[in-house]
Amino acid sequence: MNIINVAVIGIGNCASSLVQGLAFYHQGQNDHVGLMHWDLGGYKPSDIKVVAAWDVDVRKVGVDVAEAIFAKPNCTAIFCADVPTSGVKVQMGNVLDGVAEHMADYKDDRTFIVSDAAQPSKADVVAALRASGAHVLMNYLPVGSQQATEFYAECAIEAGVAFVNNIPVFIASDEVWAKKFTDAGVPIVGDDIKAQLGATIVHRVLTDLFAKRGVKLERTYQLNTGGNTDFLNMSNHRRLESKKISKTEAVQSVAAERLSDDNVHIGPSDYVPWQNDNKVCFLRMEGTMFGGVPMNLEMRLSVEDSPNSAGVAIDMIRCAKLAADRGLAGPVHPASAYFCKHPPIQMTDDLAQIAVEDFIAAAA
Repeated sequence: MNIINVAVIGIGNCASSLVQGLAFYHQGQNDHVGLMHWDLGGYKPSDIKVVAAWDVDVRKVGVDVAEAIFAKPNCTAIFCADVPTSGVKVQMGNVLDGVAEHMADYKDDRTFIVSDAAQPSKADVVAALRASGAHVLMNYLPVGSQQATEFYAECAIEAGVAFVNNIPVFIASDEVWAKKFTDAGVPIVGDDIKAQLGATIVHRVLTDLFAKRGVKLERTYQLNTGGNTDFLNMSNHRRLESKKISKTEAVQSVAAERLSDDNVHIGPSDYVPWQNDNKVCFLRMEGTMFGGVPMNLEMRLSVEDSPNSAGVAIDMIRCAKLAADRGLAGPVHPASAYFCKHPPIQMTDDLAQIAVEDFIAAAA
């Protein structure tokens, strides 16, 4: 039987949607809507098993993963309440810069309550990864967790476990880190997961459409609001530098001509508590058509943020495992380009899709 053992860092909304999704499709669901691939290189969603997990919140540490995914401050949609007990208890993580200072100003269910349990050393995490038999380590830390992400990336390298970097801390797309994974013989997919039908992928497709149809894009913005812990975390703009770079470059890379900094604004805009895990994107694009005639496009997109990335995460896990099966090391470029906002090598989405399908077929 094909099994992919997965370890997860950060049992927040995205991890909740991932674990719910694994249970949903494992429970005999015949409707494959929401999955880009049902069988990917011989691996099905039901072949993925969570074998280890880390978090820092007192309401999750020491709790079975099946229970922790529904604990506060998680607020994503519950589309599969019947998640079977896993037997895997959430372990205390290493905080480092994973919790923003301003989060302490909130005393309700919207923020983290950091456990006073002993934080693990690198050796502790590596030992736990090896003992669990993990094949893939998923990084779901908050945006801006540079030190914490590097800590767990080093653990993945030492343990020989493939790393999937879902957040905009640049590891796969950083030459130094990419070389570390290559030299260690460990594959990595990243950086910054691109949702199934989210603000970035829609903005990219429309930008590419402008270029292909001969419309000159003059200026654009993408404003996003949400009420989950991620948006609360990002209300500290000092944690946003890599996020804004990731989202902006994802769009700039498919434009016919690069826009000046004054003519492009892309990034999280505001925290609206009552939105919970609902993310609303306001998109505007202004351009020039035939004869110099101006045009503009405005769009509003509303999605449940975390489930929007869970199907992509399932594909990233399976591509990381395929890379490991084939003895590949370092950045997995086709999967990174198709599934991530800030891959080492940017491609248009149609070319990235061809590349990832070729990658999958080569593993058959």
